Order: sequence, then C-alpha cells, then structure tokens
Amino acid sequence: MTSKSVPELVFVPLGGLGEIGMNFAMYGFGPASRRQWIIADCGVTFPGPDLPGVDLVFPDIRFAESERENIAAIVITHAHEDHYGALLDLWPKLKAPVYATPFTAGLLEAKRQSERGVQPEIPVIIYDAGDTFEVGPFTIEAVAVTHSIPEPVSLAITTPAGTIIHTGDWKIDKRPSIGPLTDENRFRAIGDAGVLALICDSTNAMRDGDSPSEEEVGESLRQLIEEARGRVAITTFSSNVGRIRSIAEAARDAGRKVLVLGRSMRRVIDVASELHYLDGLPEFLAEEDFSYLDRNKIVILCTGSQGESRAALAKLSREEMRNVSLTGGDTVIYSSRVIPGNEKAILDTKNRLIEMGVRIIEDTDALVHVSGHPRRNELRQMYKWIKPQIAIPVHGEAAHLVAHGELAQSEGVNQVIQARNGDMVRLAPGIAEIVDTVPSGRTFKDGQIIADYEGAGIGERRKLSFAGHVAVCIELDERLEMIDEPDLVAYGLPEFNVRGENFEDALIDAASGAVSGIPRARRKNLDLVEEAVRRAIRAAARDTWGKKPVTTVFVTRP
Repeated sequence: MTSKSVPELVFVPLGGLGEIGMNFAMYGFGPASRRQWIIADCGVTFPGPDLPGVDLVFPDIRFAESERENIAAIVITHAHEDHYGALLDLWPKLKAPVYATPFTAGLLEAKRQSERGVQPEIPVIIYDAGDTFEVGPFTIEAVAVTHSIPEPVSLAITTPAGTIIHTGDWKIDKRPSIGPLTDENRFRAIGDAGVLALICDSTNAMRDGDSPSEEEVGESLRQLIEEARGRVAITTFSSNVGRIRSIAEAARDAGRKVLVLGRSMRRVIDVASELHYLDGLPEFLAEEDFSYLDRNKIVILCTGSQGESRAALAKLSREEMRNVSLTGGDTVIYSSRVIPGNEKAILDTKNRLIEMGVRIIEDTDALVHVSGHPRRNELRQMYKWIKPQIAIPVHGEAAHLVAHGELAQSEGVNQVIQARNGDMVRLAPGIAEIVDTVPSGRTFKDGQIIADYEGAGIGERRKLSFAGHVAVCIELDERLEMIDEPDLVAYGLPEFNVRGENFEDALIDAASGAVSGIPRARRKNLDLVEEAVRRAIRAAARDTWGKKPVTTVFVTRP
C-alpha cells in the first residue's frame, strides 16, 4: 500500500477493454487527492439489434466528469470513429484542450459542420508525428505508426514515475499506400531509455504471422479491376485514404473513372485532398456524372461495407439510388472486414446483389483487404523494441486480451495486467496492480438525447419490439359502471389469436371481464381497476399467443 500523499501513476480505461471500439483511456499522476489527468482518445461503438433506435454508444464518463477540473488534455491518436467519434457529444462535459493531427482536426470540423443541430466548436491544438508537447506533469511525444488511416500515432507519455507507450492502433507495413512507416528507430530509442508500461493494441493478437502490406492489396485490386467486365463497385471503410488512393490508381491504370457515392466517403476525400494525400489522381466524379459513363469505364467507390441500410451499397442493392444502378454482370468488391454484429446486414446486401446477377468478391476470394492492426509477429517485434516492465493489453475483447497477455509473458514481461473498463491500475510506485474501480459502462445517443440504458427507455423499447403495445381506455359513469365497452388499440400484435378470434376483440372482452369482476364499491380505486385490466389483457394475450404485450390502461370517471 502507498500513502495517499505519495504521487502515483495510474491507468484507468473507461472503454476499449473487453470490447473492440469505444476507446477512452485516462492516465493520472499525483497523489490520490490531487491527481492530474490526460485522456487518450474519445471513441464510440455502434449499436446492434439489441438496442433498437439507438444511434451511437458512448463510454460512461462519470469518473472523468468528476475529475474535470484536473484534466490537462484530451489527446486523439487518429480519426477512426472508435477513437475520436464521441468528441462532439462528450467534449462539452469535459472541456479540456484537445490535441489532434491535421487530418483528425480536419475530419472533426467537417463532421461538426455536417451534423444536425448546434455542434460545439472544439478548440483543437494541432500536432504532427515527431512532435513533443507538455501538458501538466506529462511530456507527450507523438511517434509515427502505420495504420489504415492518415496520421496515426502512438503516444510516448513520460512522467516523473516513468514512461508509458500508448500504442493506439498500429501495424508494421513496409509498403503502405500512404506513409509514414512505423518509426522503428524511435521506438528502439525509447525502449533503450527505459519504458515502464506498454499499453498495446490487441485486435489481431490471435492471428499468427505478419500482416500483408497495403501495396499488395493495391496490386490485387488493380488486377481484379483490369479483368472485370461491366461496372465495378468497391466498398471500403471511408476513412481508409490509402485504400481509396490504391483504388483510384488501379482504376486509372485500367482506363476507368472513379465515381464516389456516400456522404462520409466524400467528406474524407475532401479533407484528404486538402491535405494533399490524393494529389496526382484524376478527378473523382459525382453521382450526377453516372449517366454519360461507359459501363466498362467506371469504378464506383461507395460506403456500405458493413451493410448499413442507408449507405450507398445497400441502396444500390435495393435499386433505390436516383442516378446510379448496378445490373447483372457487374462486380462488387468488399475491400473490408466484417465488424462483429454486422454479419446479417452484410449478408442481406450481398444476397440482394447476387439476385441481381452481380458478382461478389471478398477477402476469402482474393487479397482485397488487410487489417490495420498488428498480428502476433508484429506484436513480438514491438515488445523487442520497447522491452517494457509492464504490459496491459487493450483494444480487444476478452479472448484478444488474454491471448495478448500470454504473448507478452512469452516475450519476457513479468508484470502483465488483465484490466477491464473501470479498473484503476497503479503502474508506479511498486508492483503494478489493480487498486480500485471507478464507475464505467455505456451511455447511449438516441436522437439528440444522451442517457443511460434506463434513462433512454431502451429496456421498454426492447419489450415493445418483442411483443408490441396495447393501449386501452375504460370510462366509468357516476355509478362506476362502464359507459361503453373499452376503447382499445393494439400495435405490433397479430390480427387473430390461436382460436381464430380477432385479437383486439378478445382483448376487449378480457378488459371488460376484469372490470366486471371488481365489486362496484371497489371501483372507486382507479389504480386497482387499471392494474386489474392490465393484468387481464396480458394474461389473455399470453394464453392465446404466448407473449405478453406492453400494456397501458387509462381509467376515467366523473
């Protein structure tokens, strides 16, 4: 145990440990009573079908809010949604200075201008890979790494208690489409100077070997485009500017024009063009240009790799695009991976395209995608460079974190901490260990509202999605008799029950019977009548349907 007056270096993850996405890490230095903090990344994850109506999922940042006055900075490692996507919504709760690279800052501003409603103007301090800056007791160096987006960095965070490497997302790629390379020399130098802890990406910790290069993917795409007949549509992650460049170069070499579909894709291309990442390429065309292009002279670059219903590829599969279409004999290339939870939506889109006669090519058919995260050999290389005393696997589900932890031990790291969201890990002084827990979990963006599970009404909404809703009104006269039969409206229920009766009629009979079964003198208690009717309707539905709908009862009397 350490004294409360002794300065400590602690790590507190509020997102990204036990899941892939929603990254939010806090580093604190100082005595427990007056600790200063920095936040590394502020990301989102996306809702599945178990969260009907929810737009985005955020980390629960109550702990960060409680330390608001002591937060020296929010440092964003790169502009993927799971690392920066919560800034617009959560920054007003924290209002700490934000540090970001030019590409991240550009995307943040473009996103702010495109969002509905009034969005906060977040002051951003720009930094570049190789820069060093000081915030509070922390000296932060941005170390260049390779990933599937421009300008990703790892953070070397130096404090009086030691140096931490927060890798962010990274991989080793000797031939990326867009540089720079992962800075091996700088990592080696930092490792030789001594590193206390490595907080490292675990996404591909279960995959052996090394990642293929982005250049190899570009070569494979070029061959596929050259061999294709008819239109070629390629869907990829809109933030992967290197992949966009590879596709544009392949299309150019095959004598094809690139037409861009999807708001997020166009937004990224605009920002990347301003920063000269797409210099030297032919002009990208818009939807309105489709009609005059030869079918064999076009590549459609579009959003929708994850089956998003409103994205361009899904609309093409439903023939809902106003000016652009696909027909039999065309080719669709999925230059992407499947994010867990999106399997059904992706398959639905593919099946619609196949019904149209479109040929589908994905990463099981050809080298059309490579991950931006390190496989096991790349992780081993990082451990050899850094030689940390402590390893904490992050950015992964339990299986990834445990596999990464075992790899770290095999590389000679004696202190491997398996932390999860909400754990407070003391890194120094003394042996690294989990010393406390803080509030953690998830909050949900539903329209313009951000709330927890109950506050957003998600539990009730799920019930509605399973069993529908019944609303019934009972009107009593002065003698506490029903003036007429109950007024009832059912949403999301079958038209007939198992006995072939009209379902609403059967429920009206159940409601009438419940009121009649209450002695007239007791009907003065309207709450009692409401509850009796509610129970009767749910019981009648259960008996003849097998499900109990959400039921709302109104009882009135003079």
